[in-house]
Amino acid sequence: MGWCDDTQSPKYNKIIKLPSSNSYEKLYKKENIYDIILVLNYNMNPTIKGKGSAIFIHVARKNYDKTEGCIALNKRDLLKILKQLKKNTEVMIVDQK
Repeated sequence: MGWCDDTQSPKYNKIIKLPSSNSYEKLYKKENIYDIILVLNYNMNPTIKGKGSAIFIHVARKNYDKTEGCIALNKRDLLKILKQLKKNTEVMIVDQK
């Protein structure tokens, strides 16, 4: 599985099967950060090409290295959040600065 980040593709900002001729991000990582992925509804309805694709909430690396625009939490906390989510749960991202 992959996530299409090819702005020229009609599959842009959607989950796709691999292999693909489009540019994509693999939804599998050796370090297991994609064991759990929550896809936030960013630039999805409608999808605007060039506005950016997918913001995920996923498992953090052991040293909490930066992500490429996603939100990363330790697996234990992510599992706690999963138990509380409902179909229409809204996630609000707030800058704490």
